[in-house]
Amino acid sequence: MQPKVLIPTGYGLNCENETAYAFTNVGGKADKVHLSEVFATPSILSDYQVLAMVGGFSFGDHIAAGKVLANRYRYRLAEHLERFIAEGKLLMGICNGFQSMVQYGLLPGFDSRFDEQLVSLAPNDSGVFEDRWIMLAANVGSKCIFTENLQGLELPVRHGEGKLVVRDKEVLHRLWTQGQVALQYVDPTTGRATMRYPLNPNGSVDSIAGICDPSGRVFGLMPHPEAYNNPYNHPNWLLQRQAQTLPAEGLGLQIFRNAVEYVKRNF
Repeated sequence: MQPKVLIPTGYGLNCENETAYAFTNVGGKADKVHLSEVFATPSILSDYQVLAMVGGFSFGDHIAAGKVLANRYRYRLAEHLERFIAEGKLLMGICNGFQSMVQYGLLPGFDSRFDEQLVSLAPNDSGVFEDRWIMLAANVGSKCIFTENLQGLELPVRHGEGKLVVRDKEVLHRLWTQGQVALQYVDPTTGRATMRYPLNPNGSVDSIAGICDPSGRVFGLMPHPEAYNNPYNHPNWLLQRQAQTLPAEGLGLQIFRNAVEYVKRNF
């Protein structure tokens, strides 16, 4: 089968084309559908195996980044969205999509409950919008389906509210012990997690850049893997080519390939 991916668009979201390209490039079939249509016909989710909430500035990031969109999802789509997750399908949120997921309560998804917000994405410690490439490491102990077979990779960040914060130490403890920490910001010279700016661009607790739910099927991250869908996306591609280290494809594609291959194996 060709896995089908639903990409909601509109209301300030702006990364749908790159995300659709990434999924299509690894064997998926991506449909971009305006949010007004999704809200009007929520049963549309049943036609898809992957839901991708993309980046951008939904509703101008009023109140808080992703908050208005999260409320729209909750009050217009909750029954169908939560059934989608319960059916074993995949949900990913990138940047603003991640912000909406935590505002809704879809992540961290402890005990399959989505009625309480346990983590949030706060304004960057720098106090400014961060637009830079950073180094990431995938947590080998994570259950995250999307980050399987990944080690270190560079991706761009583009956000003003990307600092992961948790309600209390117990939430952070569960994230680690349940294998829900998927990605961390790391120092490229040591490969170790870092809180040092700008290597950690926002001050996230424990340098966390992405988390998943306990099943590994619901995933959110602040960096943009869809923006590294071609080797020439990298700002140092010319130096890489001269050093003969230019990869055959954009390294962000592996995240989308993992999702597509999971659907092929399980549906």
